[in-house]
Amino acid sequence: MDEKLIGRLESAVVRLEALSAGFRTGVSLESGGDATALDPSITAFDDLMAEYVGRVSASAEKIGGQVLDVTKILAEAFSVQRELLVKVKQTQKPDMAGLAEFLKPLNNMIMKANAMTEGRRSDFFNHLKTAADSLTAVAWIAYTGKDCGMSMPIAHVEESWQMAEFYSNKILVEYKNKDPNHVEWVKALKELYVPGLRDYVKSHYPLGPVWSATGKSTVSAPSKAPTSRAPAPPPPPSASLFSSESPHSSSSRPKEGMAAVFQEINSGKPVTTGLRKVTADMKTKNRADRTGIVGANEKETRVNSPSFSKTGPPKLELQMGRKWAVENQIGKKNLVIDDCDAKQSVYIFGCKDSVLQIQGKVNNITVDKCSKMGVVFADVVAACEIVNCNGVEIQCQGSAPTISVDNTAGCQLYLSKDSLEVSITTAKSSEINVLVPSAEPGGDWGEHSLPQQFVHVYKNGQFVTTPVSHSGG
Repeated sequence: MDEKLIGRLESAVVRLEALSAGFRTGVSLESGGDATALDPSITAFDDLMAEYVGRVSASAEKIGGQVLDVTKILAEAFSVQRELLVKVKQTQKPDMAGLAEFLKPLNNMIMKANAMTEGRRSDFFNHLKTAADSLTAVAWIAYTGKDCGMSMPIAHVEESWQMAEFYSNKILVEYKNKDPNHVEWVKALKELYVPGLRDYVKSHYPLGPVWSATGKSTVSAPSKAPTSRAPAPPPPPSASLFSSESPHSSSSRPKEGMAAVFQEINSGKPVTTGLRKVTADMKTKNRADRTGIVGANEKETRVNSPSFSKTGPPKLELQMGRKWAVENQIGKKNLVIDDCDAKQSVYIFGCKDSVLQIQGKVNNITVDKCSKMGVVFADVVAACEIVNCNGVEIQCQGSAPTISVDNTAGCQLYLSKDSLEVSITTAKSSEINVLVPSAEPGGDWGEHSLPQQFVHVYKNGQFVTTPVSHSGG
C-alpha cells in the first residue's frame, strides 16, 4: 500500500511540474509540447504505470535474474506506449505502412521479450513466456477499425492475457508452496492487464486510438512496387507484430476439411511423396542466412494462398538442436518433420488452415493459437498440449501419456489403439470430440464428445459434481 501511495504521489508531482512549465512557456495541448502530458488519458496512463507496473517491478526485484530482466523490458514497453499515446494526439492518422513505422519502437520491445523465450529453455521459461505473451496486449494501439483484422481494443487486451495465463498458471502450481514472491509476481502481472490495462482502454480508447485531425502527418517509407493492379511477388515478410499488409481474402480458394487429409494419411497410400522434407540445409545450424525461414519457392500468389501471418514470417526450423519451431504457416497442407528424436519438442504457433506431420518420437508437442490446423504425430514422451486454438484436429498414430486442451473451441482428437489409455485434461474448452478406432478391422471410428457442462448437487454437506454426457457410441 505504501509503494502504491508513493507511486501516485510521484506521478502527481510530475504532472504538477509539467503544468507549471506549461503555464510559464505558454505551451498548449495542440502545440505538441510537454503540456500534452496533462491530457486526462495520459495522466490516467501515468497512474496505471505507477500503480500496476510498479507492483510488477517490485515483485520482480525480489526474484531477480531473468524474471527481473524480462520485467524491465515489460516496463520499458509500457513507457514506449505512453510516448506513442502522446504522439497520437499530435499526429494525423497514418496509412498502414505509416502505422507500422509509427509503432516500430513498441514492436521492438515485444520482439525483445520474445527473444528471451528462444534458444535453450530456461528454468524460468514459464515466467518469460508469461511476460512475452502478455505484452501482445499493448498492440491494442494498432486497432484501426473492424476491418483491420484485430479484435477490438478491450477484447484484444483480454485475449492476450488469456494466452499468457496458460503459462502463469504453471508458475502458480510450481511455486504455490515453494516461493511466495513468484506467486506475487504472477498476481501483479495479471492485475496489470486485467483489470489495469483493460479498464484503461475501456475508459479512454474503447474504439482504438484517437488521432489528431490537425496534427502533423506521418511519412511512410516510399514503396518500390509498381503502381499496377497485378499482384507483384511479395517481399520477404518482416518479423513484425504490426504488419503493414492489409488482410487478403482467401474465400475464392476451395477449402478441404482436415478429416479428408487425415483419411488420406491413414489410407496407406504413398501420400508423403509430395511433402516438403526438412533437409539438412534447412536446419538453422546449417543455413547461411540463419533466418530460419523455409525457402519461399512456392508458386502460389498472395491472393490465392497467403503465405505469412501478421505476427511474423513462417518458420519451420530446429532451434538449438532441441525445439522444432513451426510458426505462422498459412494454407500449407504438406508440412512434415521427419528428422526428430525423443529429446526434442515441437512448438506450433499461429498456424492456420495447415497440416503438419511429425514422423518420429518427440518429447513434447504444443499447439498454440492455431486455427483450422491439423497435426499428425507418431509418439510423444511427455504430453501433447493444445492451447488457445480454434477448430483444430490432432491425430496420435502411436502413444501419448497425456493430452491437455486449454482455452480451445473445437478440437477433434483421433486416437490409435496404442493411445487409448491416454489421460485427457480439458479446461475452459468447448466442442471437444474424441474419435477411437473400432475393435473390428475396417470398422467405423467411434466418436465421443467430452462434457463441457456439469451438474452440481448439494448432498450430505458437500457438492457432488457429475458431467452432462453427450458421448456417442
